[in-house]
Amino acid sequence: MVKQISVFIENRKGRLAELTGLLRQHGIDLKALSIADTTNFGILRCIVDDPDQAIGVIREAGFTANLTEVLAVEVPDVPGGLAGILDLLAEADISVEYLYSFVRTHGKSALILFRVEATEKARQLLISRDVNVLTAQQVYEL
Repeated sequence: MVKQISVFIENRKGRLAELTGLLRQHGIDLKALSIADTTNFGILRCIVDDPDQAIGVIREAGFTANLTEVLAVEVPDVPGGLAGILDLLAEADISVEYLYSFVRTHGKSALILFRVEATEKARQLLISRDVNVLTAQQVYEL
């Protein structure tokens, strides 16, 4: 499984720049991110090349953060590619909490990060259906 960092971040000018600058300062490569916000704060979800180092650095700087396991799934870059993966999960009664994409510049597939209610069950299901689920190391090295 891939370790995702979730950071609670205040909605104020410069706070996101502060967080990304902190990662830069420590040589941590930001691989993917998603931000969901409300009036006063947002939740930044990100994948980095060294999540264990990053979570320590982020917390030490005073941010509230935690680690969550997500699946990195290679999805065919064709109409209906994502729908096919979602159909498999729905048929197995696995709920998707959220997902976001991982930018890649080559290949004929997209990489989608999934947070599901039953991570290991979903991983085994997708692998059994010949869906490429990347390992954490494969993702961190992209």
